[in-house]
Formats: sequence, C-alpha cells, structure tokens
Amino acid sequence: MGENSGYKHYVAGLVSGVSMVIVGHPFDTVKVKLQKHNTDANGFKYRSGFHCTTRILKTEGIKGLYRGATPSFVGMAFESSLLFGIYSQTKQALQGGDHNRKPESHIIIPSAAFAGSIISFILCPSELVKCRMQIQGTDSLVPTSRKYSGPLNCVIQTVKTEGVSGLFRGGVTTLMREAIGNAVFFRIGIISGGLSGIAFWSAVLPLDVAKTIIQTTPDKNLTKNPLVLLKSIYRRSGVRGCYTGLGPTVSRAFPANAAAIVTFEAASKLLGITRD
Repeated sequence: MGENSGYKHYVAGLVSGVSMVIVGHPFDTVKVKLQKHNTDANGFKYRSGFHCTTRILKTEGIKGLYRGATPSFVGMAFESSLLFGIYSQTKQALQGGDHNRKPESHIIIPSAAFAGSIISFILCPSELVKCRMQIQGTDSLVPTSRKYSGPLNCVIQTVKTEGVSGLFRGGVTTLMREAIGNAVFFRIGIISGGLSGIAFWSAVLPLDVAKTIIQTTPDKNLTKNPLVLLKSIYRRSGVRGCYTGLGPTVSRAFPANAAAIVTFEAASKLLGITRD
C-alpha cells in the first residue's frame, strides 16, 4: 500500500455509500414510517413492514419508497467516504505502520468507534431531513403530512423555526448509535458485510427508534434523552416498541451492507489500495 493512498479510501467509501442507498433506501423508508407511527400512544398503525410497504406502493408508487432519497444520497456518500477513510487511517496509525499485520479487536473496535463518532456530526443533519421527508405522504392510515416541499425547504424551515441547532436534533443519540454500531460492524465486517450490517442494527435499533422520534416530532418539549424516551416507549409497547422496524431493518441490512462492503473492496482494488 502506497503512502499517498490515504485519499483513495475516501473515494472508495463514497462509491460504497451510493451503492448502499440505491439498495437500502426503500427498506429504510418503511423502517422510519414504522418507527414514527407504531410507537405513539394511539397504538400500532401498521401490522407489519410488508403492510406498510403495500400501503406506500398503493398510494405513492415506487417513488414513495424513495422519498427523502436526495439527502440520503448526499449524507450517505459523505458519511461512507469519511467512515471508511477515517477508519482505515486510524487503524493504520494504531498498527504502528505495519500494514501487513491483520488488525485485531483492540485496533478494529476503537478505530471504528472513533470513525463512527466523527461521521455522526455529518450524518445527523442529513438523517433529520431524510426522516422528516420520509414521514410525509398520503397514506390514509396516518395523518396526511405535506409540511415540506423538498429537502432544501425542509432545511430552511427547520433553521427558521428551530435555529441551526435544530438540524442537529438527536445528535447525541446519532453519535451513540454510530460509535457502538460501527464498532460492531467493522469487527464482524471482517467476516461478512451482510452479517456485519445485521449485527450493527441489532445492537443499536432502539437508539435508532429514539432518534427517529426525536428528529420527527413537532413537540419541542419532548425529551432529547434517548434512554428516557425508550423507557416511555417500553412502558407503552414493551420490547416490541423499542425494536419497531426490526423486520425491514434486518431485511435491508444484508443486501445494503453487503453491497457497501463489496463495492468498497472492488473500488479499493481498482484504485490500487488493496492486494488481490
């Protein structure tokens, strides 16, 4: 590996992020709708992820499953680029320059957790916009929501009503999710991209549920503490409520994360930063 190949990890990561959104965004839309509408005090709106999917397709077609895809593409591209780049460079630094030695857990885990913490600051605003766009729609099972005309309008309206800090609503929860999830992802990702994705979301889905609610609720007085919020959800809906969206999340995890890993490795080879 050449000493000047550091930037190539970021390029490979960016391509990886784009492929991940193409494959995984429809699953993510279903997950967000379930997390928003199946955790409130009025009970479950959708019977399952499949039921939610059929409702979206019936009322909005395929484009409904890709609602909020624009901020997702932008956010995931930058996130994946930084994630893989920072992870690779931190891992190399902790290995002391020995790039041929297979990294061990005490190197992988802190490198991944650090990379996850850093990218959370970029991921939080893009996911906030994505989630707010995703919960809009015309489904008769939930209240019609057309508050934002597009991603840019969502950003403008959020800043206007909540200030710039409003774009970082749910930031602490996002940081916790990314630090913990990526430590698991990269540790298992050595074995399988698909398995690592499932492990990521199995470990942090309750935090993701809390993040979605924090970012999409119009109630400014709602607690920003994910643990307090999850306790409230648990009292109403039990463990099932805390793991709302598990079906589409697991369904998404294998193809989307496998695509990300495969694309990253293929791009790395094309860029000459891995050996055959």
